[in-house]
Amino acid sequence: MTESLSKLEARRIALTAQGFAEPRPVNAEADDVRAVIDRLGLIQLDSVNVCVRAHFMPFFSRLGSYPMELLDDGACKRFDMFEFWGHVASLIPVEQYPLFRHRMEDGRNRRSRTLRSADAEYLALILDEIRQRGPLTIGELEDPGKRSGGGASPGWWNRAPGKVALEYHFATGDLTSVERRGFSRVYDLPERVIPPELLDCEPVSRTEAHREFLRIAARAYGIGTGADLADYYRIRMPEVRPRLAELVEAGEILQVDVESWDQPAYLHPDASTNGAVNARAILSPFDSLIWERDRTKRLFDFFYRIEIYVPERKRQYGYYVLPFLLGEELVARVDVKAERERGTLRVRGAFIEEGQDPVRVAPELASELVLMADWLGLKRVRVGQRGNLCSTLREALR
Repeated sequence: MTESLSKLEARRIALTAQGFAEPRPVNAEADDVRAVIDRLGLIQLDSVNVCVRAHFMPFFSRLGSYPMELLDDGACKRFDMFEFWGHVASLIPVEQYPLFRHRMEDGRNRRSRTLRSADAEYLALILDEIRQRGPLTIGELEDPGKRSGGGASPGWWNRAPGKVALEYHFATGDLTSVERRGFSRVYDLPERVIPPELLDCEPVSRTEAHREFLRIAARAYGIGTGADLADYYRIRMPEVRPRLAELVEAGEILQVDVESWDQPAYLHPDASTNGAVNARAILSPFDSLIWERDRTKRLFDFFYRIEIYVPERKRQYGYYVLPFLLGEELVARVDVKAERERGTLRVRGAFIEEGQDPVRVAPELASELVLMADWLGLKRVRVGQRGNLCSTLREALR
């Protein structure tokens, strides 16, 4: 008989698996950052820097104020990570490198079909330049080229040829990246940065790689539908279904029902279902707790979308809106911007969810915003006029 869970139980499992049931360390250090990486399996990257780079925020949400220099441009080397296409562009523990070899081969097969001989010659030149000169960014190439028709095949070189060539080699595994300078990816030969026991090991089949991706996703999520688990590493559902069936049969993942979910759910056997969660965290749009928007709605009754690409006049909440987790609920959202030249964390809008008490929520949100401002090296928090929580939040900040 299939086990049934309430929505509250599923939510507690998800929060616990993602690290929100544990108290924050008093003084977070490198070991705490490493523990978050191991718990989540990968960290999403994004170029948006309205408040702070996306990959810094999941650690703040779970650890509170931690030394930002731990995740500076040397973070990959410090924590034995590499960058690749996991859940989109992601920082990934280097021990997962063999699991991505089939994706690199896919990249080679897919992209090679569009190449002409002159393109291949340029690709070889770029690869040889890095072999001779060492790790480079696009801006450090001797001849990065120009956009729009700068290469032999204008339809292929729709960006600067150097950038396209580097991305080609990155996607195929001929180059890798374990460092960023600013937000520019630094490309190098895998044999110079990936441990040989991982680079030269026996290939992992696509089937086994997918099984392992689903194991990691189930552990990191605690519970989710098949589509949820597939999305963690962006695997197509036709490839996921047979792997999930195998894992269920082996007892490595448990199939359960969740109240009001119209799809079967999959529970990690080690997931904790005990006790209430007393969390408080501002979340990045790219945090794995909420990056799958349908799952966020199912777990928290919280509809969320990032409105960066929505025309300003059509935005409901704002440009860069961060959900606020309090206890076991997503209770509010804030549109924030770090105005570094003014030393200010600007809250351009603050909105409380229907049914939540602003008198309870505002002081907790104010405390978290002050903590965030201090972590970012900003002196003050200022609240604007947009939203039904602004006036109460200003009073709490006073």
